[in-house]
Amino acid sequence: MHLFFSTPVWASKIEGYEDINKELIKYIEDLKNKDPGGKKVSNVKGWHSKDFNLNDEVPKKFISNSSKNIHDAFNDMSWDLDNQIVKIQSVWTIINQKGAFNERHAHGNSDLSAAYYVKAPANCGQIVFYDPRPAPVYKHPKAKGSNILNATINSLTPEDGLLVLFPSYLEHSVKPNLSDDSRIVISFNINLISKT
Repeated sequence: MHLFFSTPVWASKIEGYEDINKELIKYIEDLKNKDPGGKKVSNVKGWHSKDFNLNDEVPKKFISNSSKNIHDAFNDMSWDLDNQIVKIQSVWTIINQKGAFNERHAHGNSDLSAAYYVKAPANCGQIVFYDPRPAPVYKHPKAKGSNILNATINSLTPEDGLLVLFPSYLEHSVKPNLSDDSRIVISFNINLISKT
């Protein structure tokens, strides 16, 4: 058996996430205090920030701490980093209080997207991924049980310090936060741009 056209999703903890998360929570609280209305994108009942200023020290430190995990994904994909520039863009945060969730969406015009969990209490809402291939979604035989070959939907449970990377074309949603605490995620997009 060959697994042709597999869709990778990477999930790994950021080294030293406890300290960076403390700084991120303060940074995010300050953003929310300055802009309590936020913006509406895929968020339902949750607060969505405007894009971070990537010249601010806290986002710069976060990106630096994430770089090893990101480069591991680049290496897995065998992407040419000698002839392309890595550009991280559109970094934002979403705070989902109890009952908040995110509708199904994708991040167009990017190569890789990320969800990083600053605060993820139990039952705060899994991130759900949908099979990007139209054929098996619309017609497939009944299976005895779900597995890596037949599932058209898969999900991951958030944890503090977990960075999830996935192709930007991959549609995803977030289940409702059933906890009594807030769920804080940072999302961002990555593009590889030719140097020539």
